[in-house]
Amino acid sequence: MSDLRSTLANAGVPRRRWRWVAAAIAVVVIAGIVVAVVRGGGSGEATAAGQPVRGGTLQFALIDYQRSPDPQWGTNYAESLIGNNITDKLTWQDPATGEITPWLAQSWEYNSDLTEFTFHLRRDVTFSDGSPFDAEVVKANFDQYVHGDPALGILPNGASLLRGYRETQVLDPYTVKISFAQPLASFLQASSFTANAQPGFLSLSTLKLSADQRTDPTKVIGTGPFVYESWEPQVKTVLARRAGYHWSPPALHHEGEAYLDKVVFNTIPEASVRTGSLVSGTVDATLDVGTTDEKPLADQGFQIIHRGVSGTAIYFAFNSSLFPTNDIAVRKAIQLGWDRQAIEKTILTPSYSIAKSILEPSVPGFADYSGSVLRYDPEQARRLLDQAGWVPGADGIRVKDGRKLTVKLLGISNLVVNKPAYESVQQDLREIGIDLQLTVVPIPDYTAQQAKAKTDWNVTAANRSRNDPAALTLQFGPSAGNSTYLSADSTGVDVNEVAQVLGKLETTLDPATRNAYAKQAQDILLEKYALVNPVYNPSQVIAHAPYVHGIVFDAQSRNHFVDAWKNPGN
Repeated sequence: MSDLRSTLANAGVPRRRWRWVAAAIAVVVIAGIVVAVVRGGGSGEATAAGQPVRGGTLQFALIDYQRSPDPQWGTNYAESLIGNNITDKLTWQDPATGEITPWLAQSWEYNSDLTEFTFHLRRDVTFSDGSPFDAEVVKANFDQYVHGDPALGILPNGASLLRGYRETQVLDPYTVKISFAQPLASFLQASSFTANAQPGFLSLSTLKLSADQRTDPTKVIGTGPFVYESWEPQVKTVLARRAGYHWSPPALHHEGEAYLDKVVFNTIPEASVRTGSLVSGTVDATLDVGTTDEKPLADQGFQIIHRGVSGTAIYFAFNSSLFPTNDIAVRKAIQLGWDRQAIEKTILTPSYSIAKSILEPSVPGFADYSGSVLRYDPEQARRLLDQAGWVPGADGIRVKDGRKLTVKLLGISNLVVNKPAYESVQQDLREIGIDLQLTVVPIPDYTAQQAKAKTDWNVTAANRSRNDPAALTLQFGPSAGNSTYLSADSTGVDVNEVAQVLGKLETTLDPATRNAYAKQAQDILLEKYALVNPVYNPSQVIAHAPYVHGIVFDAQSRNHFVDAWKNPGN
C-alpha cells in the first residue's frame, strides 16, 4: 500500500481521494479474499485529470424498477440503491473492514448486555424541507419502521432487523437511547444498514403521510445528498442534488454537496438493451451487467467495477418439513452432488466466486467448507442415497417407497447468474438420480409463491444482504426467517439446538467470541443438519464509461453517488 500511496501522490491525486482511488485501481483483499476490482481500458479514477467537478447528469441503468419512493418499504436492489441517496443512516459501515463509523450519529455507547444503545447526534443536519434532524425524528422513524401504522397503510418493515425492539427514548434534543427486550449485538450494524427495507430517516411530514400519499416522490423527504425530482413507475426515477448538504460519512472524505446535478435511474429489463444503451452513450453506466458482456465491454474501454454482496451466498434453503428434503441424506447428497468448478469455469466471471460457506467471504466469521461438505463428491452422494433406501428408477431418477426423488425449487431471476447456475446444478444432480425441477421467476412472482413455500416447495433459492453474521439468524433462526421451515416434522433436527446456536450471535460484540459463534452457526447449518446448500457468492457489477468516476460501493454493496462525477463535456 505504501508504494500505491507514493504513486498516487506523484500523480497529483488528492490525499482525501486515495482510499477510493486505491479501491478503483487495485484489488482489495480482506483476509486473502478478493472483494472488489476494476477492469477495463478506460482512464480510471487514478488517471483522471484534475479535481472532481460539479455538474452534469448521470444516466444509470438497472434491471429492476422502484415500486415505491418510500425507502423504508423497498424490497429490491433498485429501491434500496435509490433510497440510499435520498436518506442517511445513523452510522456508516466501512466496506473493507466492517468497522462501524460515525455518520448522523457522532458517537455512541451501549450497556453490557447489549439491550440499550445510546447515540449522540450531529446538530447541523436538516431534512430537505428545512426541518431539523433530531432525537424526536429518530424516535418517530424507528417506531414507525418497526410497528408500522395501520391507519396510514404503513406496514411494519423493521421487526426482523430490530428484533425485540422496545422503544426509543429521547434523552435530550440530540441524544436517543434505543432499547430491546433481549441482547441484540447486531443492532450496531443495523444502524448502518443500507439494503432492502432500510432504516433511512424520513421527515416528520413524510411519516404522517399514508402509503398512497408517499407515491408522490416530492413528498418523500430525507436528509440525503439527493432529492426526488420525479418518478415514473417501471420507467425511471430522477434524483436532483440537495442544496446545502454537507454531512457525508466522514469515512468518505467528501466535503459539501454531491458533485452531480442529477442521477437518472433507467429501468431496462433486457441485458442486451442495457449493454447497447451503454455502448451507444444513451446511458453512462449500467448495473446488472450480463456475464457474457463483461469482457467485451472492458475490451472497448468501459470500466467494470464490482463488489461481492456481503451477507449470505446465493443458497438453496431446504424445506426440512417436506418430502423428500425432510431426509438429511437427500440434503447432504445435494450438497455433494454438483460440480462447483464447472460453474466457476463456464458461468461465473472474475466478478463472482463460488460459495465456500453460507456466509460471503467479507462477512466477519466466514469459514471455508470447500474441503468438507461443500466439495464435489458424486460417489459419496450416491452412497448416502443408497444407504437411505433411494434406489435408481427406470429413468435414472431414484425412488423410495414408490415416490420419486423430485425436488422442486423456487428461485429469483433478478440476478443474471442465478438461472444458469441452477441449471448446471440441475444437470449434475440428475446424474446421481435427483430430479431438481426449477421455477425461476421475477421477484413479485417469487414473493407470491413464497407464501406457499412451506407446503409446495422443497427449496427456496435466495440470499440475504447484510454485512454481519447475524444474517444467519435472520434467515434460518426458527423464530425469525426460518427459511428451512424447522418444525416437529424436520426429521432428526433439534430445533432448539439450532435456535440456541444461532442466538449466540446476538450476545457479544467481542470479535473473537463472535467469530467463534459464527463458526458454530455455520457448522450446524452446513455440516450437522445440512439445512442449506450454498451455490455462489453474488456480486453487484457495474459497467461505466471512462469519464465516470467515484461511484461508491458500501458494505451491503449498494451504491452511493455523493462522490460520483463526470469529466466536463460528457
